[in-house]
Amino acid sequence: MENKNSQGIGFFQKYLSVWVALCMVAGVVLGKFLPGVPAFLGKFEYAKISIPMAILIWVMIYPMMLKVDFQSIKNIRSNPKGLYVTWITNWLIKPFTMYAIASFFFYVVFKNFITPDLAKDYLAGAILLGAAPCTAMVFVWSTLTKGNPAYTVVQVATNDLIILVAFVPIVKFLLGVSDVSVPMDTLILSVVLFVVIPLAGGILTRINVVKKKGLDYFENEFLPKFDNATTAGLLLTLILIFAFQSEVILNNPLHIVLIAVPLTIQTFLIFFIAYLTAKVIKLPYDIAAPAGMIGASNFFELAVAVAIALFGATSPAALATTVGVLTEVPVMLLLVRIANDTKHWFPCK
Repeated sequence: MENKNSQGIGFFQKYLSVWVALCMVAGVVLGKFLPGVPAFLGKFEYAKISIPMAILIWVMIYPMMLKVDFQSIKNIRSNPKGLYVTWITNWLIKPFTMYAIASFFFYVVFKNFITPDLAKDYLAGAILLGAAPCTAMVFVWSTLTKGNPAYTVVQVATNDLIILVAFVPIVKFLLGVSDVSVPMDTLILSVVLFVVIPLAGGILTRINVVKKKGLDYFENEFLPKFDNATTAGLLLTLILIFAFQSEVILNNPLHIVLIAVPLTIQTFLIFFIAYLTAKVIKLPYDIAAPAGMIGASNFFELAVAVAIALFGATSPAALATTVGVLTEVPVMLLLVRIANDTKHWFPCK
């Protein structure tokens, strides 16, 4: 995979937290001084899903799906133990530790700062983050740790397929345990809109372009064309979310920090569960490092999209998912450093 990712982290990805912070300021200013703009955009919705948000989220997610080579799944037998580590971590551990950690902090540790109703909403957002693993930025984290690129592609591809069957029941169960009622049809519709459609579009586009012009053209010329569109889609989405959330943020600025605490702890925990498991079962470093990164990273684009679909762009749950975007890069860069500094823990190939 000799594309942009192979050159390391790009300028936008490196300073993602800065852009998110700037979007927060821009969105809050917009919501405070031009409230008519988010109010007008809020009128355009279908089945409780914001059409402007849906378009922007498609702009974000479709290019991500283009990067995933689903034909790589045929190589699934080359190192199945590494795949088992991340599958188990992502789907049998991660959603439930997120629920436990977020519940503990929102309801117990921060009970004097967060009302029970807000705690429930923030928990819902955290659950969506915990049940949505593995963003496309995993390719960047894998590259920075000198991970096996072929293995990383297989991992991302299989996780994207597992999302199709596991995301809805896990989210429905954990939200139900949290006493948050969500309509099943809206939850399924959100997965169709924000996973199935861009996934199918990405697969068909990749097959068609590679067939006509070759893999080298696809990876080095076609994919880079979408970089600016993805960036613009993410930034505009965040500005709109923060515009809708301006009153909540202005009234509770400390809550941004409070939400970030359990999300950060969860990221470290999941990384070390996957990474140390890989060490125990003696996986090579170039498999162990991306296994840890894939487990730790959240598919925050999907979490934001589903939060908006289920609860609305003005909901505290949507705010919680955007805090996940804010914390993603600095935490993952620190985990990259930890992995690189502990490379000697693993057997030489």
